[in-house]
Amino acid sequence: MNGSPDSGRRRTVGVLGGLGPEATLDFFAKVLQSTPAASDQEHLHLLIDNDPSVPNRNDAVAGRGPSPAPELAAMARRLEGAGADFLVMVCNTAHAFQSAIVEAVGIPFVSIVEVTVEATLARAPSARRVGVLAAEGALDAGLYQRAFAARGVTALVPEGDDRARFMDGMYRIKAGDKGEAVRRDMLGLARVLQGAGAEALVAGCTEVPLVLTQAALDAAGTALPFVASTDALVEATVALALGERALPGPRP
Repeated sequence: MNGSPDSGRRRTVGVLGGLGPEATLDFFAKVLQSTPAASDQEHLHLLIDNDPSVPNRNDAVAGRGPSPAPELAAMARRLEGAGADFLVMVCNTAHAFQSAIVEAVGIPFVSIVEVTVEATLARAPSARRVGVLAAEGALDAGLYQRAFAARGVTALVPEGDDRARFMDGMYRIKAGDKGEAVRRDMLGLARVLQGAGAEALVAGCTEVPLVLTQAALDAAGTALPFVASTDALVEATVALALGERALPGPRP
């Protein structure tokens, strides 16, 4: 990120949410938990546009449905108009349409993909193969593959039946199912990536950390460093909002 931290200057966060709603709620709860605050007044100012009507991102990437770009751009403009100093989006696959957001506003947009890759390499600096549990749209758009490749790291992703298994689990989580069967499926997919040579694991979908955690992986013997994209975005958001981290520079 460019520039220098603006220490002491609190920033208002604009959140493109509802993609899905429970992942947005998880993000908000974790921001609250991660903010050093002893009173209401010490918490951060978040503007959350929770709009679940945005078209399906996976269908759009696959050419099966309409693009969500116009709705995402409209959300970004609403948040900027409401006073947001920077934007984040609680959905990885929607970052395939990031350019529509960036072009719609004059404030910085912070990529969940970029901060997750940064967090992963900080956690596992020697890793050269990272397993990524992500939706088909994110994989087909190459979001994590490109971001890791730019840093000399190979992204290992679910293929074939494993990809279909992931999508089934993701949609079950979106429908409210966080039961043991879904947890086992996600854990099984993590083990597949570990068997393929992953030296670290990334939850490149904000539904995944609703059922899979580092503690669960450790307890199951899949003791690889695990980075949830939600957690990476929370950490970056809090630091940026507190003025402890520099915002991205203006777009070219």
